[in-house]
Amino acid sequence: MVHLLSEAELQRLRPAQQDAFRSPVPTQMISNGEFTPLPQSEQQRKVEARIKELAAQYGRRLGMSRRSFLTTASGMATAFLAMNDVFGPVFEVSKAEAAEPDVAKARADALAGQFIFDIQTHFVHDGFKQEDLLGLAKYAADHWNKDLKGKQLTLAYYKFENYVRQIFLNSDTKIALLSGAPFDDPSWWLIPNDQIADTVEAVNRMAGARRMLGHFVFTPGQKGWMEAVDKALEKPGHQAWKGYTIGDPLSPKTQFPWRLDDEKLMYPFYEKVVKSGIRQIAIHKGLMPADYEKSWAKVWEYNTHWDIGKAAKDWPQINFIFYHGCLQPFMESPERVMAEFDKSGEIKWATHLARIPEEYGVSNVYAELGTSFATCATANPRFAAALLGTYIKGMGADHVVWGTDSVWYGSPQWQIEALRRLEIPEDMQKKHGFKPLGPADGFVKSTIFGHNSARLFNMNLRTEVESLSHDRMAKLKRDYAAVEGVRDNAAYGYVARG
Repeated sequence: MVHLLSEAELQRLRPAQQDAFRSPVPTQMISNGEFTPLPQSEQQRKVEARIKELAAQYGRRLGMSRRSFLTTASGMATAFLAMNDVFGPVFEVSKAEAAEPDVAKARADALAGQFIFDIQTHFVHDGFKQEDLLGLAKYAADHWNKDLKGKQLTLAYYKFENYVRQIFLNSDTKIALLSGAPFDDPSWWLIPNDQIADTVEAVNRMAGARRMLGHFVFTPGQKGWMEAVDKALEKPGHQAWKGYTIGDPLSPKTQFPWRLDDEKLMYPFYEKVVKSGIRQIAIHKGLMPADYEKSWAKVWEYNTHWDIGKAAKDWPQINFIFYHGCLQPFMESPERVMAEFDKSGEIKWATHLARIPEEYGVSNVYAELGTSFATCATANPRFAAALLGTYIKGMGADHVVWGTDSVWYGSPQWQIEALRRLEIPEDMQKKHGFKPLGPADGFVKSTIFGHNSARLFNMNLRTEVESLSHDRMAKLKRDYAAVEGVRDNAAYGYVARG
């Protein structure tokens, strides 16, 4: 049986919703339960202190408590001002946004209609009982999303009702792709494939528009896996495929690792994929602990870039979307890999992924940002800039896609705001040949946020996407905003004890 965190590890953690500072952006690492969160870094402590100082100052002028102020658009701007004070001018934000609510609200309103397609989202089925999974949110509250602090965490936060609230009502996300994950022990699956399909159908029927898409999780090497694929193709209820070459993403003793370029095991599957017309395959790659060579001995290579090039070249009809962008670091702060990047200009495995299109002459390889961007966007935004710059330089902005791994870390709005405001520092642009990311609604960011995924899933931006502002989900969001009024700044998972 897989366990996300041991009892001893849990004793050293606290629920993110109880203990994490409710900031619009996380100021310490929040764990989804797959890893133990690191303590708050010195820089993160400085950011948190500065957010509190500025929020108290600006809130007092408006007759608002600090906590209430931080739920506003001005509160969001204040958080990015604080990060610029600590990390340097990485985020585009003005003091006027923080001090004048009308200015901040005008900016937020102007961007609210931006097309954002999140291609990596999760929740657990109603019968899911593994409370260790709450570690995801506790980690997020400690290190990324302080808004989770102060609430008693239960599995309800990872279930459907809260998923809809955080993804569609508490963020600017327009369309979400619901994903799952395999385990060697099927009882640990977060949500079965048939429930993913049922959820997608129900949400879209309720909304009156295509608001959700879903994965079919395939498990090469496991008993009956190809038969399951054949059954799914009899009456497809999914719009993409999802696989984990590592086998079980939480168990170093996994029995079912596999390679993308295994001609005997995988190529018959690809033939079915091409014939079906459902040609988007998402593959989990990266996110390994610093001691992966020891803790994941004999299987860690299956989580790297080593098998991508040949498979992509042999199957140009298939779009391979690499979740987490092959970024290696997990369960650690970005400082080590940032130092490596400053020295060598490379980011382990992520740089290798970015080189594949040129090395193999392919155009069907994509980098997805889920969790990878979250781990560094607020903990070390210079590294977030380096990561985006690396992908865009090697693959092009048209091959980088938006995903957040929510609802593990609460509403994805803080991640959306981080990318909207992020800019690659000038010194990094000059040294590494990176191009600017540009405005929040400019070509590069709009392409990443949604246009690439719309193209992958054959969506017409002029008709289908425009209709989203008039469907029942849009009305529900307007009604919710009128009743609730503000973002709740909540994050879910585990944080390290202070």
